[in-house]
Amino acid sequence: MIGLGCLFRLVTRGVALVLAAAVAYLAVTAVQVYQAAGRDQAAPAQAIVVLGAAQYNGRPSADLTARLDHALDLWQRQYAPLIAVTGGRQPGDNYTEAGAGAVYLHEKGVPTGAILIDSTGTDTWQSLESAARLLKAGGSDRVILVSDPFHDARIAAMASQLGLHPLVSPTRTSPIRGTSTIPYYAKETFDMAVGRVVGYGRLSRVSTAFGRVRGRPGLR
Repeated sequence: MIGLGCLFRLVTRGVALVLAAAVAYLAVTAVQVYQAAGRDQAAPAQAIVVLGAAQYNGRPSADLTARLDHALDLWQRQYAPLIAVTGGRQPGDNYTEAGAGAVYLHEKGVPTGAILIDSTGTDTWQSLESAARLLKAGGSDRVILVSDPFHDARIAAMASQLGLHPLVSPTRTSPIRGTSTIPYYAKETFDMAVGRVVGYGRLSRVSTAFGRVRGRPGLR
């Protein structure tokens, strides 16, 4: 018979091993997120997909503007004929992120026919899921994903899971830089680590449901 002291040591050792494995897993994920942020895979594709960010009464935020400007540059350099803008309306907003992005790009000279607007998503998974459905329906699956560098590992993983062939090309003019990126890298590491275990779609649904209970949108 195992004594209480021996049982306690076994349980303690098991917990310690689990915690060590979790820390190692998070550390590896953090390295992957950081390495992905340094890559630019821009190459000929069928569409450029801009991940949404905040807009203010129809005007793109500085972060969204940086993403749109980079997508515009890729389009002007003829990497892809189509720009898909994503992002829905957050509670209290009169405009969608995708709508604000489309207006901005049109004012910069992108014709309406070259802009695909998908404003149904309120987080990254929802936006990519909806955009993927529209793009694949039109015969496009090779895409360049444009967002902030810290976002790249997770959006590439999501896009691949959704049946797209993603290339990542992050903006380098984002206002989020230096030490201010630390919490964003931490969030991306956590979201990617959990998403790979439970599924990005399931994590999105849980986050959205939690956000509704708390009276705010889910995780982006």
